[in-house]
Amino acid sequence: MLWHAHASKLWDRFVIDVRRRLASAVGLVQARFAERARLSFARVAEYQKRAAVHVHAVVRLDGPNGPADEPPAWGTTGLLVDAVRASARRVVVRTPYSPAVGELALCWGAQIDARPLRANGDGPDDDAVAAYVAKYVTKGASDIGAGTDHPLTNRTDIESAPVSEHVRTLMRTCWRLGSLPEYAPLRLRTWAHTLGYRGHILTKSRAYSTTYAALRAERARHLGHVDMPDVVTERHWRYVGSGHTPGAALIAAGVADDLARNREAAHNAFHQAEVGR
Repeated sequence: MLWHAHASKLWDRFVIDVRRRLASAVGLVQARFAERARLSFARVAEYQKRAAVHVHAVVRLDGPNGPADEPPAWGTTGLLVDAVRASARRVVVRTPYSPAVGELALCWGAQIDARPLRANGDGPDDDAVAAYVAKYVTKGASDIGAGTDHPLTNRTDIESAPVSEHVRTLMRTCWRLGSLPEYAPLRLRTWAHTLGYRGHILTKSRAYSTTYAALRAERARHLGHVDMPDVVTERHWRYVGSGHTPGAALIAAGVADDLARNREAAHNAFHQAEVGR
């Protein structure tokens, strides 16, 4: 759980170390690296069946102005792969000291797989890279039962969550660690539903590809939300109504009643277990 909470910081240290290694390998001062090249990436976090976060990333070396710029002659695939592997084995993040847990040194796991991706060559093309990233973006914690899609407001929510006993144990661990003052900045109770992981599922560097602002502008242009020559757009809106139909309202009321009874039963079972202890 503490590894999950520090995963984003571990990734930041990894990216910084890759830049340092690339600069050092070609005899550059680190401060001058940005004048010669730019390191770009897209990172996706995937929950495995054992509820541990697994990171998939596409790392690219561009010229100093981004993807439209050719990388420097020394920016070979082999150099980048070596830097990625070395940095993944080297970087460490240490947790704050806790009388209950101690100080932990967090690092990447031993299973590191770095391989070249090529467009218009013998390797995967652009569409294959996009599909590779999209495959893991569409998988959330709740898809494999590794968490829930909503925050937990109290410990009772953990006991009634539709997850395995293994995941429930991890949630309880987050809840207990979240009560320790030394871990307060991690907000572990707030992120107990994602097992302590508080980063975005998809993270990319600024110059990796297009921006969300550009995508929104393109979507607006496609839908006709901006002025375009020789295009006439007519829309007429009329309020129809809101809420359930009478039949749907009865169904919704029954579902809400069932959920309330389930929560009450889980709450009673939890308190009975606490009394039994």
